[in-house]
Amino acid sequence: MKKNIAIAMGGYSTEFDISIKSGETVYKHLDRNIFEPYRVHIAKENWWLVDDHGEKHLINKSNFTAKIKDKQIHFDAVFNTIHGTPGEDGLLQAYLNVMGIPQTACDFYEAALTFNKRDCISVLQAYGIKTAKNYFINQGDKILPDEIISQVGLPCFVKANRAGSSFGISKVKKKADLANAIEKSFQEDDQVIIESFLDGREVSVGVINFQGEAKALPVTEIISENEFFDYDAKYLGKSKEITPAEISEEQTLEVQKQAMKVFKVLNLKGFTRSEFIFHNNEPHFLEVNTCPGLTEASLLPQQAEAAGISLKELFTEAIYASLK
Repeated sequence: MKKNIAIAMGGYSTEFDISIKSGETVYKHLDRNIFEPYRVHIAKENWWLVDDHGEKHLINKSNFTAKIKDKQIHFDAVFNTIHGTPGEDGLLQAYLNVMGIPQTACDFYEAALTFNKRDCISVLQAYGIKTAKNYFINQGDKILPDEIISQVGLPCFVKANRAGSSFGISKVKKKADLANAIEKSFQEDDQVIIESFLDGREVSVGVINFQGEAKALPVTEIISENEFFDYDAKYLGKSKEITPAEISEEQTLEVQKQAMKVFKVLNLKGFTRSEFIFHNNEPHFLEVNTCPGLTEASLLPQQAEAAGISLKELFTEAIYASLK
């Protein structure tokens, strides 16, 4: 009997539309011989099952079911493609855990930890993983530009602590621009992280659960036309993504090793994508994404293809892993 799979997409953040694209890719490629996929749109106002005719059927949040005509739809698992809250920060995971429904991303505590850049970096630094120098600010704190610059230097990056897709991020070159950059980040989150600039080649490494074990995928090098890998570079074609990365075998193995270490130290599962910069020829960790983009053009599917893994195989294995 086929398993009913809810593909959760959308969310409550500015990444809503990007998540819908990821969810539609999963819906398109999921193996219909094994699974019965359903689109489930998660929005602030309500949650809906959206059928092939575009009609919306309300999700009953008390038991995560939907009714189409006289048929009650129960789900065997949830394929989590939500970027941002509530699918990437642990809220959806916690809800589904209470419902007893497995889902494909990491568990709720690990999701909350990795979504919080400041906390995630603090944990990984304790395990010897190299990162940029950083400075933390909460909304309402007094902004001390001289103190910030003495700690992280210029140029530096100002980021919303809990946001994705490069929303709320600025590269700051002058002290006079710090306040505006911090205010921009506060539009996305009430916590900000300011990081020192790391000069070097930027790479991305996917780590996935595949055929019963964690597997590091081929490395992607990211060359942005802009100042950094911002929204336009990620989604509007203003970057060059090279998979496999044209780096040495030694560098490839080292950054894959670091990505696997992040995966295991943080007790992750499902799909992850870690970002690093080779600074002084050593990989420095930037962040880990536990619900990465899954469109055909996204980095993790590119890496899977380079490893000889089709999207159908990739998505099937993710569901099998969650059901186990």
